[in-house]
Amino acid sequence: MSEGPIIPAGIVGLPPLDDARPARRHHTPEAKRHRRHTADRFGVLNAFIDLTAGTLTRAELLTWLILFRDTKPDGTCRTAQSDIARRAGTDSRTIRRALQRLTALGLVRIVWQGGFRKGASIYAVAPLATEPNPRGKRRCR
Repeated sequence: MSEGPIIPAGIVGLPPLDDARPARRHHTPEAKRHRRHTADRFGVLNAFIDLTAGTLTRAELLTWLILFRDTKPDGTCRTAQSDIARRAGTDSRTIRRALQRLTALGLVRIVWQGGFRKGASIYAVAPLATEPNPRGKRRCR
């Protein structure tokens, strides 16, 4: 037999009840827009994993994922190749080659080419290749 909480002796009134219901959230248009943007990002990521990721090398896969992670709501990301290389744990030449191949496949579009004293490049990321894979289907290495 389970009994409720025991009220200590000498208490005149009952203790306040804890409200078991969570606080009500306000549904603002901004919150709805944020949820829609997040759902769209998961859709893009799922399409990429299901249809494209198996055809890329490790460096190309990591480069695309890093760029996708940095993508802002406007669809672009501003990231330096040296920063991508550091985060991927590889050489910047490898990232340059990976970006060339991703660009050729239509997975990345260079919006603005950065460089020395120009800052980081700006990229637009796409989940599906627009060009067929020129090397045939390959596994991630």
